[in-house]
Amino acid sequence: MTNLLSQTWFILLMSITLIGGVLSAVHHAEVVAHKTGEPFGSLVLAICVTIIEVSLIISMMLTGHEGSEFIARDAVFATVMIVINGVIGLCIFIGGLTHHEMSFRNEGTNSALAVLTALATFILVMPIVTVSTPGPDFTKGQLAFAGIASFVLYAAFLFFQTVSHRDYYLPKTEDKKTDINFHALKPSNLKTAASVALLILSLIVVVGLAELLSPAIEAGVKAAGAPKTIVGIAIALLVLLPEGFAAVRAARANRLQSSLNLALGSALASIGLSIPAIAAIAIFFDLPLSLGISSLNITLMYLSFFIGALTLAIGRTTLLQGVVHLIIFCEYLFLSLVP
Repeated sequence: MTNLLSQTWFILLMSITLIGGVLSAVHHAEVVAHKTGEPFGSLVLAICVTIIEVSLIISMMLTGHEGSEFIARDAVFATVMIVINGVIGLCIFIGGLTHHEMSFRNEGTNSALAVLTALATFILVMPIVTVSTPGPDFTKGQLAFAGIASFVLYAAFLFFQTVSHRDYYLPKTEDKKTDINFHALKPSNLKTAASVALLILSLIVVVGLAELLSPAIEAGVKAAGAPKTIVGIAIALLVLLPEGFAAVRAARANRLQSSLNLALGSALASIGLSIPAIAAIAIFFDLPLSLGISSLNITLMYLSFFIGALTLAIGRTTLLQGVVHLIIFCEYLFLSLVP
């Protein structure tokens, strides 16, 4: 009993420290973002969060525990569902409560959603319909091609976002006039350099604590008798904490463009950067990797993309759209527990 109590307090302490590390990472990422401007600031945090996700997934795959071949699939699918429905839905809902109606550049968000739909289909749906291997798996050749294709598509999106059509991801003119952060003085080079160093340190702390907590998460899921897909959801929730928190803060400040850049950027990086790295390691170390999702999850995913396309179509959002996304997110969570 004493040992169980001490373990509980240890996990609680690590969780509190993890939240502190997340908040620190968000703060320093926002300093860097303010210095570099959109969309580079969102890109910084997206890449940092992807590093956390990849390190967690690979560490769990290398342990070789039962079901470890599904960790990457569950985490990536959970990331897509959490971002499209949970994060974006919460941002629109909270922003709608405060500002009633918010605007953004639909040219950029629609392009990001199109790329995300293609990436998710390549990685999570194609293994179901290929016939070279039985079950929801790629051959090594197919896995290598899928990883390369994902990276190339993500690189093309980055070029579109940061070079050729950067203005698609900047706030509208009327939003700039009311955005206090937009007119605030940019941090000095020294402060930015310090924030970069502290951001890296915060992310190292978050990665370390998340890896320490992952066995406790697995044990808790097993003890509760819940499906193992919950482990992937827990990983996705952990790694999306920094971006989710930053996106909600931006929405409360009537900066929905920044919220959408953060949310969609994290989902794109989750596939476009993490899958190539995970695929390469799986091939090199000959690790089992199964990426195909069930027909139930395919239905939920394409429902999310369809509703997301409607939400992002006109460049303005209201509270109702946030409610729709959040209900779909609750449906996803419920059916993950009771498939």
